[in-house]
Amino acid sequence: MLLDDQSIYPRYDQQNMLWHLQHLADQLSNGWQLGLNQALPKLDSLRHIIVVGVGGSAIGADLAQHYVNNQLSIPFTLIRDYELPAWASGTSVLVVGSSHSGNTEEVLTALEIAHQRHCSLIGIATGGKLADLAEQINFPLWKYNYQGQPRAAVGYSFSLILALLYRLQVIPDPTKELESAVQAMSALQKKLDPEVPTVQNAAKRMAGQLIGRWVSVFGAGFLAPVARRWKTQINELAKAWAQFEEIPEANHNTLTSTQNPEALLSQVVALFLRSPFLHPRHRQRIEMTKREFMLQGLGTDFIDAEGDTPLAHLWTSLLLGDYISYYLAIAYGVDPTPIEILENFKRELSKIPFSAT
Repeated sequence: MLLDDQSIYPRYDQQNMLWHLQHLADQLSNGWQLGLNQALPKLDSLRHIIVVGVGGSAIGADLAQHYVNNQLSIPFTLIRDYELPAWASGTSVLVVGSSHSGNTEEVLTALEIAHQRHCSLIGIATGGKLADLAEQINFPLWKYNYQGQPRAAVGYSFSLILALLYRLQVIPDPTKELESAVQAMSALQKKLDPEVPTVQNAAKRMAGQLIGRWVSVFGAGFLAPVARRWKTQINELAKAWAQFEEIPEANHNTLTSTQNPEALLSQVVALFLRSPFLHPRHRQRIEMTKREFMLQGLGTDFIDAEGDTPLAHLWTSLLLGDYISYYLAIAYGVDPTPIEILENFKRELSKIPFSAT
């Protein structure tokens, strides 16, 4: 098969996206240790945490939010936009600006609004304007050094936020689960690398099945943001269309979408992320939804997580999706790193006058 030809990888992967996939587990460990030693804002009380981010800088917070959702002692809100809700004011509301580059206008705008409303602030970035803003108005910046696209640094954005939540004493100590996740990812990565032949490589086989297909990824509970991650990685690495769906919401609408347009539906493949750690009702819905889609003639498949803990299942599912997206990019003959259309869009948008207030 094409993907077993080792000479094609340097030809298409000219900026070595593969290296980032191979070191994703290291990011979890490094980000966690870094986060345990960063400065915290002075908080007399804490009643709500808001993380603001978009794109690759938001997915880490999304993963963390879903993972700790049933452990949190206070509310945690993720905002992928410019504005904050009206209730977000006062020092007992902590607003965390997550921007890999430090130049994301949505994040900078939200932080300026939060400052005006006297919220407590923290920034997570590699530098940029966010670092300048942190110095200017004096709030902690959790700075990490990582050269690469925001989507490639998801391990840092997740583990830094997880460390923040732990140090704020709003979740229990996740150290053991984090170590389990790192071990499971390292074991899985060895089974997914390019030198592993297709017959033994689940990521290569799935990528081959997705060529020329309209991909829809379904997730539930803590795997819902992983479904989003699959969608965005297929978009950005393979430059291909994909969508994600969340169960049980999909059972109230998407389940009826299996009739039209017939020509398109024949090209659909629905992938269902599965874990025994999901709510029992979620697991039942996943099984039933896949069966209904299959009976309607759609391509379907289960994606089973690996590892011994919910966090390991979250990260092995994510890592598998990243590798599948990478191999799909190679199969389509595109470089998985550049995102020229997004960069051009940002440049055009920056030419339009904009005020944060």
